[in-house]
Amino acid sequence: MSTFSIFIALIIIVCFLLVLVVMVQNPKGGGLSSSFGGGTQQVGGVQKTSDFLDRSTWILASLLLILILISNATLSSSENVTDSKLLQGSTKQLIPEVIPELPETIPEIPETIPEINN
Repeated sequence: MSTFSIFIALIIIVCFLLVLVVMVQNPKGGGLSSSFGGGTQQVGGVQKTSDFLDRSTWILASLLLILILISNATLSSSENVTDSKLLQGSTKQLIPEVIPELPETIPEIPETIPEINN
């Protein structure tokens, strides 16, 4: 398993977690904290659940960006990057050695254009 594959798996996991955290939040500010019975009450040591969800959203989004940048660096720095297997085994030249000759006689273009009557 390559390093790039590991980063892709981590990116997928972070994306799934980010979707879950965003779906739990309420767009009008209530969210999960309103279901616990108050905006400023402490629930399990956390002052506001919405603050936790906001912070976790920012952390997961930042982690996703960092993982994408690192995976891009690991992809371009791999030593075994080669051309296509079709091009490796090819012995044919892509450009022909002989350019076809132009015909010796070029048809003449009439100087006047015949008029068309409608």
